[in-house]
Amino acid sequence: MTQILTRTARGAADRYENRLLLILFLAFGFVFFDRQALAFLAPYMDDDFGLSNSQLGILSGVLALTWALAGMFAGSLSDRLGRRKPILVGAVLLFSVFSSASGLMTGFIGLLAARALMGTAEGAVLPMSQSLMVEASRESRRGLNMGLLQGSSAGLLGGIVAPVVVVWMADTFGWRTAFFVTIIPGLIVAGLIAKFVLEKPPAGREPEEAVEAAKAAPKVPVKEVLKLRNVVICMLIAPCYLTWFVTLITFTPKYLTDEKDWSSGTMSAVMTCLGVAWVVWGFATPGISDRIGRRPALIGFTALAVCCPIAVVYVSSPVLLGALMILTYTGLGCFTLFMATIPAETVPRAALATALGVIMGVGELAGGFLGPLVAGWASDTWGFQAAMFIAAGGAALVVALSFGLRETAPAVLRRSGKTEVTA
Repeated sequence: MTQILTRTARGAADRYENRLLLILFLAFGFVFFDRQALAFLAPYMDDDFGLSNSQLGILSGVLALTWALAGMFAGSLSDRLGRRKPILVGAVLLFSVFSSASGLMTGFIGLLAARALMGTAEGAVLPMSQSLMVEASRESRRGLNMGLLQGSSAGLLGGIVAPVVVVWMADTFGWRTAFFVTIIPGLIVAGLIAKFVLEKPPAGREPEEAVEAAKAAPKVPVKEVLKLRNVVICMLIAPCYLTWFVTLITFTPKYLTDEKDWSSGTMSAVMTCLGVAWVVWGFATPGISDRIGRRPALIGFTALAVCCPIAVVYVSSPVLLGALMILTYTGLGCFTLFMATIPAETVPRAALATALGVIMGVGELAGGFLGPLVAGWASDTWGFQAAMFIAAGGAALVVALSFGLRETAPAVLRRSGKTEVTA
């Protein structure tokens, strides 16, 4: 008979859940602070490097390429070893060092190498963080926690703090200094992970029988994971959504300064609005999906996301564009659904990190790497607006693909009389 969890054990598990969420929020937030710094510093680097749109796309793409390969490798390795914490600590330390190294480079090739190494380190952070957070989360907060970890953290630190701090530092001290200071928060976060994060959550999150059953479960081959319908569809969605995101975030700052001739201050303010939307929708979208279902949330909020890059092209008022970005930059909340929550509710626990790493890797490889390369080439060939139309097209494909998903939200399944998602 299932043992009743004591109130004390539940309290300890809840406190750890909140502490883990805060630490991983900071870890992934600073990953995106570092990742976004290049886009905001590109207008300043033109004086030294004269970056073309194609070169800017290559710099963004190579980071996504190494991020993808590292994420797939780290997810598989952690499932085989049964260890995630050492991989996470090492990844946070290394991406901080490599991000700072970008400020030392004197040419495009050196900068390309630094970004490639940075992506290698950063790729391990998300699948390790997601799998740790899933295990520590209450069922009723699973979507919300994953949204805060992946969406709101990146939005707050990468979308709001980064454009303000990075642009200010570049204006005041130069763009190289803006890269150098990125090592400090990474060292702090690595220390917090080493001290406070546990390999397994404390007893109390679920009945002992369930924990023991999960430990005894056999390893699941990758080929079996790839037979699951939701996993396959999430793998198809990932490159389309990464194309939307990476293209939009990489080229919008330069589009606003070069095409619309806005000042760096105006560009920074508009990009901060995008960051506000990132934070709000980062937790609101998955939180809403806990109640209405993963599939309808993904379809509806992605339909709004299609409008965001179109607004960048056609809206001439900074105030109006900022407002529209807040309303339509909903995609980062959707990222949590197809990259973490839906797979976590579909695959066996023993294959969770592998599934998350594969989905993220495929997305970064096809969308994060190839997307900005194609968008940069298209912008140099047909005009800067081509990148924005490519981003909108990526989101539109996601809407169509999402109709094929099986619903996984526990509350929705209970209302429909189901206990688990079908393959």
